[in-house]
Parts: sequence; C-alpha cells; structure tokens
Amino acid sequence: MGAKKITLALAGNPNVGKSTVFNSLTGLCQHTGNWTGKTVDITSGSCSYNGINYTLYDLPGTYSILSNSAEEELARDFIAFGDADGIVVVTDATALERGLILLFQIMEITHNVVLCVNLIDEAARKKISVDCEKLENLLGIPVVPTSAHKKQDVNKLLSAFEMQRTKNTCPRIHLTYNDTIENAVKELHSPLSQLFDTHSIKLCPRFAALRILGSEEKIIHSLEKYLKIDILSDTTIKTPLVNAQKILSDAEISSECLNSSLACALIKKAEQTAKEAVSYNNPNYLSRDRKIDKILTSKKFGLPIMLLLLGIVFFITIQLSNYPSDFLAFIFNRLEKPLNSFLKLLNTPWWFQQPLMDGVYKTTAWVIAVMLPPMAIFFPLFTLLEDFGYLPRVAFNLDNALKKCGCSGKQSLSMCMDTRTKKTPHNYITKAVLNF
Repeated sequence: MGAKKITLALAGNPNVGKSTVFNSLTGLCQHTGNWTGKTVDITSGSCSYNGINYTLYDLPGTYSILSNSAEEELARDFIAFGDADGIVVVTDATALERGLILLFQIMEITHNVVLCVNLIDEAARKKISVDCEKLENLLGIPVVPTSAHKKQDVNKLLSAFEMQRTKNTCPRIHLTYNDTIENAVKELHSPLSQLFDTHSIKLCPRFAALRILGSEEKIIHSLEKYLKIDILSDTTIKTPLVNAQKILSDAEISSECLNSSLACALIKKAEQTAKEAVSYNNPNYLSRDRKIDKILTSKKFGLPIMLLLLGIVFFITIQLSNYPSDFLAFIFNRLEKPLNSFLKLLNTPWWFQQPLMDGVYKTTAWVIAVMLPPMAIFFPLFTLLEDFGYLPRVAFNLDNALKKCGCSGKQSLSMCMDTRTKKTPHNYITKAVLNF
C-alpha cells in the first residue's frame, strides 16, 4: 500500500510568516497555479512526515473570510469548498488578537484546525508572553508555538494536526448569539445540512445559515456556484428561509444589524481569548503605536501626512533616477559601435545585424535605462515604509474612499506602485519605438 496522503491549507493574516512556515515544511519544493478558475495564485508544495505524504497550499493572506478582495474570496472558497483535510492558521504572536478573528471565522467552517503561533521569538524580544497551553484549553484545538525563520518546532504542526484529525472531535469553542438569531439559524440548519450531504459539501451548515440570513451576496454566489443550484429558490430551503427571516423581522433585526452583531461577537471573543492567554511584561507596549496611530490615521492629519510622505518618495525617485538613467544610456550608446564592428568582423548578414542592433539592442537598452533606475530607487523606499508599518495606515486612510469605487484600501498600494512609471521621459519611449 502507498503512503497516506493528506491535504493541508495554510491560512493567516498578511505578513505573519505564513510563507516562511510553508517553505520550512516543503523545503522550497513548490510551484504556483490558479485554483478553480481564479486569477490569484495559490502556492502548493509537498513534504513527508511520519510516513504520511502532505500536500500543502499556501493561501493568500487575508484578515477576514468575508471577502472584500479577490484574495479573501479565494482563501474563503478554498477553505469552504477546496476539500482540504485540515487548515493550519498561522498567527503573529505579537498581534494574536488580530489572528484570532480569522481563526474563529475558519472554525465556523471546519473543525480540523491547528493554530500556529508564529514569531514567538519576536514576541519574547518584545516581552510578550503567550500561554499556548492555556490558549489550547480555551480553543479546544492544538496550538503550536513556532519560529518559522529559524525552522523551530515547525514539524510539530504536522504531528499536532495528525492528533487532531485522529480525535475527529469538534472544537469546544462556539460563538453564540442572542436567542432570536439562534432560533433563526435553527430553522435553516437541518435543511442546509441535508443539502450539503446530498452534494458532498463539507461546509458547516451553521456558517452558511448565518451568511444567508446576513445577505452576504458573495458567499451566496459561491454556494450557488459549488452546489450548482439557486439556493434561495431551492424547495428544501425556501420555506425554512422565510420562517427564519420572519423570526428576525419580528425582532426588528435587519441583515445589516445581524452582520453587525456577528462581527461584534467575533471581535469580543477574540479580545477575551487574547486577554486570557497573552501577558505583556511591558504594560506600555502598545502606547507608542496608539499615539502614532492617532496622528497618522486621524481625519485631520492622516491624509496630509500621507500625501507628504508619498510625495517625498516620488520626488526622490524622479530626481535621483535621472542620473543613473543618463549614465546607463551613455554606456549603451558607447557599446553600440563596438558591437556593430564585432558583428561586421563575423561577416554577419545585414538582414540579421540591423534588426538585432537597431531593433532588439536599442529597444532593450532604452527600456533598461528608463525603467531600472526608478524601480531600484522606488521599491527600497516603499519597503522602508512597509517596514516602519506605514503602508497599512495608508490602506486604512483610503479604505472608505476606495470602497465607494468598489475597491478596498489595499489597492491604494498598487496604485502607488503603478505611478512610479509616470516619470518615464517621453523622448526615451519615442526613440525606443522608432528604433525598433
């Protein structure tokens, strides 16, 4: 008999070391590919442990499975419908509460979950203590502290998952809401369970019921896509749905109020859990960040400071890149004549030499001279802003404005990176095109 095969997905917030955990487990044996017609890549890799072959999928980083972007939608659909045997949720030990919000959402979908508390060494350096044993008791799932960049205890994730899978028990944690919401969920739970069993969908009926009642259009669309039915009009769902909606409407609970209640319960549970499991030896650990946030994300100073900093980055990029651009153009021009002479010495036919030198060489030379210097200056400056933690604040400042355009605040960062090319001298491009 061949070795047992297990599929695991790695989920987590952006920049928590999820990809480092993935690389530590797979040894960089990975490739990227689109999943089920999506345009966002999922990285996959494989490894063996204790005679079991694991296939791992590194999902896009997301703060929530209630999708506002293609990455979040992809991560949610893979977790809900991707038929993975289990999920490893990677969190940042220095910001555990934020990771717990995503964890609880995933635990509403599946019970085969392992929590990886990564960056435990960074937390120790900042004098933050995470009681993983207590956290495990609170959550009812395996909790593994790791330091992925040091490859510390990473393999314990696989053994912890195997123990969790063998037990096959649901987690003890359970987000409960008021009686009205719970009664409405009960109306839909049984018919949804039967429907999912019929279509071999492993999604938790409770999660689906809450999202249908909350009129989460994207999740309903995903349900219809994978079930291949119009779920709101299905005969097994239609009557229970009407009854559930009546229970909510009688209590004057709209879909917006329902979603707000769900979010509040989720955040409250994450706060309570983090408070019990995390201790700060430095009580003023977050005070500096909060003071900075009051300025950088304030309605009065947030946008002016953002425009000033980004303006400085673009100004430095535009001004400084002119010098290396001119230098590279000079070098390529000086090399052109010797290269032509060398090709003539080789008796290269004109029909090959002219397209090569006047087309390929000159076009490539001008593109490198124009594009390389701005990129070499802009991206390090942008990386510094990210390392200082300013880019998430930019996304926060622009989130409301971009939401009105059907986008999210994160897309402001892509917009910033695209504008770096606006300084490209038009005469450089014109020469490159004409020479080609």
